[in-house]
Amino acid sequence: MKIIIPMAGMGKRMRPHTLTTPKPLIPVAGKPMVQRIAEDLAKMSPEKITEIAFIVGHFGEVAEKGLLDVAKKLGAVGKIYYQEEAHGIAHALLCAKESLNEKLLIVFADTLFIPDTSIKIDTAKDGIIWVQKVEDPRQFGVVKLNEEGCITDFVEKSPTFVSDLAIIGIYYFRDGAFLRDEMQYLIDNNLREKGEFQLTTALENMKKKGAKLFTSRVAEWLDCGNKDATVATNKRILEMYYNDGSATNPRVELVNSKIVQPCFVGENVKIVNSTVGPYASIGDNTCIENSIVVNTMVQSNSIVKKAVLSNSMLGNNVEFSGNSQGASLGDFSVVKI
Repeated sequence: MKIIIPMAGMGKRMRPHTLTTPKPLIPVAGKPMVQRIAEDLAKMSPEKITEIAFIVGHFGEVAEKGLLDVAKKLGAVGKIYYQEEAHGIAHALLCAKESLNEKLLIVFADTLFIPDTSIKIDTAKDGIIWVQKVEDPRQFGVVKLNEEGCITDFVEKSPTFVSDLAIIGIYYFRDGAFLRDEMQYLIDNNLREKGEFQLTTALENMKKKGAKLFTSRVAEWLDCGNKDATVATNKRILEMYYNDGSATNPRVELVNSKIVQPCFVGENVKIVNSTVGPYASIGDNTCIENSIVVNTMVQSNSIVKKAVLSNSMLGNNVEFSGNSQGASLGDFSVVKI
């Protein structure tokens, strides 16, 4: 089984955090988003993940090495492909044309989720599209099903109601080459919808040629579209997996301080005269002094002094003092209120 992860987008809604770090590499509860995605897909797969292909912009050597390390940790071969221009999801996926064969999973890099471990991927099916019921489907691509649970229609962001089953960005295909050829047909014939080469158009063509596509679900679908959503997702992952304190480094230096679980606390963290947590993630080599930090993400090599922070997100190498109920600071920022 292969995994294909398109992740060349700019992550504009997550600025300033994505100005220096590609969004999929931003840690949530101590792990880069893309690593969590790959690990959770591996839990759902009944077969070993042999390859993970990352479709990126030009992230730089350090970021690309981080991606290859993600694949290595799962015992898979990592491959990097580049998308020079954005012309839709089908176009992006074809940048990894050499990897589009055999059985494969496709997942968007900001689709964090909690897997339903009671459901394994049925690899005998032609294809599976993961969906979630939503209250307002107008901003989503949705599917319609027949009585057998087979997908009959794909509808992109309809202003009128057709279905509340939103496509969440996880796909399985038994024959990756079949999908590749249908997407290539769109490119070769310049078949665009809303100005882009849409994956759903290729799926419609596969369906017309006899492919039977079904749906599946995850236990929870978690949003990381902006700062507030990412902090909320960090909280949910901490309470789901780390209530026992297992994400707190046992060698954290605590001086007249306490950690209220669940929290993630990395290596070489120093906490002095402070309360951290609940729902805080603190990156490596960060120092917190005379502060209260609740429901907040602070990345590595940062300093927080004389501060009260909640619902906040601080990047790497940040210095912060003051009170905030919603700070959002990118890397190398200095704020003293």
